[in-house]
Amino acid sequence: MVLSPTYSPVSEAAPQLRSRGYAVLDAQAVCELAGCGRADLLALNPSWDDLPPDAYLKDGGRYRRRRHSCFVVEGGELVQAPHRAHWQPVEYNALHGGMQRWFEPMQGDVAAAPAWSKLLLGLGRLATSVKGRQKWYVEAHQFRIDTTDGIGRPTPEGAHRDGVDLVAVFLLGREGIKGGETRVFEADGPAGQRFTLDQPWSVLLLDDERVVHETTPIQPTAAGGHRDTLVLTYRADGFQGD
Repeated sequence: MVLSPTYSPVSEAAPQLRSRGYAVLDAQAVCELAGCGRADLLALNPSWDDLPPDAYLKDGGRYRRRRHSCFVVEGGELVQAPHRAHWQPVEYNALHGGMQRWFEPMQGDVAAAPAWSKLLLGLGRLATSVKGRQKWYVEAHQFRIDTTDGIGRPTPEGAHRDGVDLVAVFLLGREGIKGGETRVFEADGPAGQRFTLDQPWSVLLLDDERVVHETTPIQPTAAGGHRDTLVLTYRADGFQGD
């Protein structure tokens, strides 16, 4: 049985991040957070059809495609940072940590879209309301997990933290798959939740210091099955690896 998440209004996002470490917003609440229309966000979706293969998968899989770009949010302004490698310590990613992973950058028209800026700035305001005013270093990851190998692993590293302050996992779409259940656990306790994101542009928000998260593998129910997500991470102390 597929369990749907319990969505929260945008007004409850910050309180729930403070009280339990996560919140789930539907697409309408995301639009309110960003100050844009749903059609503006959906206009970004076609770029997920042009993601290069992830050449760094240590399990030998061919199921992940991605792009990666970096931005800085400060004082209500968004600036794209020079292209850089994605790096995580092994303490947060035992499978791929310690590697300089150079992914292709996001397409320029996506990064320049007004809805993109509004989305990142809206999340910056949310991060500030939870963590205090900061200069936010943002990493953006476009993912497509497909069923080329018969199974696709959204989080091959397992349940993990990302080593940042705030994580936003947007579900862009699910096509011809089963599985892909999201699981969130207390980092230092027994409590946990599980549900399946299925609404385009709904989002799971995570206080990365307090919770760990994972998504279960996907399997095909039709040819070309895949799951598209956008992951945005916000960190106050510079980009990891600096």
